Amino acid sequence: MKTEQEGSRAYLISIVMVAVLGGLLFGYDTAVISGAEKGLQAFFLGAKDFHYTDFMHGFTSSSALIGCIIGSSLSGLMATRLGRKRSLIVAGILFFISAWGSMVPESGILPKGEATYTLLIAFNIYRVIGGIGVGLASAICPMYIGEVAPSNIRGMLVSWNQFAIIFGQLVVYFVNFLILGDHTNPVIEQIGQGFSMVAANSDPWTIAAGWRYMFGSEMAPAGLFAILICFVPETPRYLVMDGNDRKALLILSKINGADKAAAILEEIRNTISEKTEKMFAYGFMCIFIGIMLSVFQQAVGINAVLYYAPRIFQDMGMENPMVQTVIMGVVNITFTLVAVFTVEKLGRKPLLICGSIGMGIGAFGVAVTFGNPALSMITMLSIMVYSASFMFSWGPICWVYIAEIFPNTIRGAAVAVAVAFQWIFNFIVSSTFVPLFNMHLSKGDHFGHWFTYGLYGIICFIAAVFVWKLVPETKGKTLEDMSALWKNRR
Repeated sequence: MKTEQEGSRAYLISIVMVAVLGGLLFGYDTAVISGAEKGLQAFFLGAKDFHYTDFMHGFTSSSALIGCIIGSSLSGLMATRLGRKRSLIVAGILFFISAWGSMVPESGILPKGEATYTLLIAFNIYRVIGGIGVGLASAICPMYIGEVAPSNIRGMLVSWNQFAIIFGQLVVYFVNFLILGDHTNPVIEQIGQGFSMVAANSDPWTIAAGWRYMFGSEMAPAGLFAILICFVPETPRYLVMDGNDRKALLILSKINGADKAAAILEEIRNTISEKTEKMFAYGFMCIFIGIMLSVFQQAVGINAVLYYAPRIFQDMGMENPMVQTVIMGVVNITFTLVAVFTVEKLGRKPLLICGSIGMGIGAFGVAVTFGNPALSMITMLSIMVYSASFMFSWGPICWVYIAEIFPNTIRGAAVAVAVAFQWIFNFIVSSTFVPLFNMHLSKGDHFGHWFTYGLYGIICFIAAVFVWKLVPETKGKTLEDMSALWKNRR
């Protein structure tokens, strides 16, 4: 319902819902690998012209993250030059190209269904293209929402972007489960340090076609996002920076009402008039804290669980690991909603600190019990605690901080740097997980399992101390307030 004085909440929600589709694609693209990676590994293990090693598989499973680093690094420049809206249109197109190319990396040029080194390169190129789209969306979607949302509900609306990311992961878990149907993931057996082979009784359909359908399924939401984003407005703050005050006022009035719109426009003009190109114009700590929030969000190890969930549950002896993966997705959705509905009441810092402690406890629980059949339910519960704690804390709240912690005049560049660091550490964690997880000191031991999760647990507790000591609370502050906050802390 719209009134001239109050603005239209329905209008605000409609444009935010389109923007969070970018978050859904972010989650979909990054988690699709969880169901497809074993079939993909088995396919390339059948190559005749090279030997597909565990290291190669770790790289291939994580290659989209290279694109994420590129996309997030370019996001500041694109958001400033093209605007927030047109940058998101580019991201949607890249998502679609990647989904098609990952499904048929032969592209009508290479021999269909023949695993070769050239095909492996082509597949990774398509995944990198999708990663560039993810990198753009990961930086610009929360920026877009943060710039259109009123300050009193900004944290909640930006948190919906994280909900969309997790919902996208749940959707793709479920889609992968349906695609797999009565088929099973191939059984991969280790034949030496860093080398694997496909067990003779593995399902040939999954190896030949299953992983292709999983990657191709992303074309539907990618196409929808690319079309719908064309119908949302540009953000008022970008329009003011671009000299289009009249259009900015019109959009602000639709969202906030005429009276508030004029005051908000004046605040934006005041901060925009402080033109500066210097990244550290508001001090070193402003950039450092933004970067470290991104680093900790990944260094706690959550994406090692999200990307390899079926593999982990299969190694735990679960009969149908895809079912456990879907259950984990439901738990993740539930606890993300906790953050959505409490972030404006409890604040950002308490949720981050509590989540860090919960993750640390869950990670140590996995480290101590993994590999013991008698304690498999405790291991499963610990993974759920670990994952759920992330979902009400570091998952959504980090994006809230990234969207709001930087002053207007450096936001585009600062967000790009912070999100680039996030994807760099995402790549480090994801590409090292399989080799670390499979480490053995002697045959049959579980050294890699407890070392990996023990390391993540230690990082979780360090993250809690970092937030407690250094991170400012931003609940209830306008984006324009950030300039004064950091000037006072210099």
